[in-house]
Amino acid sequence: MKGIVLAGGRATRLRPLTWVISKQLLPVYDKPMIYYPIETLIKAGIKDILIILAPENSGLFLNLLGTGETFGAHFSYVIQKEPRGLAEAFILAEDFLDGEDVTMILGDNIFDHDFSKDIQNFKKGGQIYVKKLEDADDVKRLGVVEFDKDHNIKSIEEKPETPKSMFVSVGIYTYDHRVVEIAKSLPLSNRGELEISGNPSVNNTYLEMGELKACEFDSYWQDAGTFESLLEAGTHMSEKALH
Repeated sequence: MKGIVLAGGRATRLRPLTWVISKQLLPVYDKPMIYYPIETLIKAGIKDILIILAPENSGLFLNLLGTGETFGAHFSYVIQKEPRGLAEAFILAEDFLDGEDVTMILGDNIFDHDFSKDIQNFKKGGQIYVKKLEDADDVKRLGVVEFDKDHNIKSIEEKPETPKSMFVSVGIYTYDHRVVEIAKSLPLSNRGELEISGNPSVNNTYLEMGELKACEFDSYWQDAGTFESLLEAGTHMSEKALH
């Protein structure tokens, strides 16, 4: 199993903070944001990690992270010249993956959870990670996942007006080696991107093959892509450190 941290993009929701620096380099309490997804992968036993970057800030990441030796890992890097969707990451990572399975995590998703068991038990197909939310308004803004008692996924709906469940997909995904060819086969969506969710998408392809599973977790998660969520994530991590 190899890992990808996706840290490209323009982070327009966080301007003016992100006019001159990448979102993933902003502080979340006492660490740069990107430390958290890296540590999530390493905690799960993934030590060979590709970090996908936008060209403007690549030198800053290299200076900060280096080879990965200080993390007890090995880091590789690739530039995503233009943000063309999450699924493009697998095409950019084709040589790095070299036919192996992969777990990708978004560089602004912060977890206080150990995914080791779910990742190490992965066999084939696709595996997404879901959390039950309490607020229906929050659910409607996210990807809603419906699944059966065996955790086989029945549907994924992006921002539905009437959600079929209170479980939402979060920014970490595990796929087998076929994901590269699946990503290559996708047409561009209405947004002009290669999508990981929605239709057409990587997840929908695995769903149509009957090979997409949901893994539940009930620990802390935050997508730190807005001013409010960035502040909340820093507060949570500071409280954790103090207790």
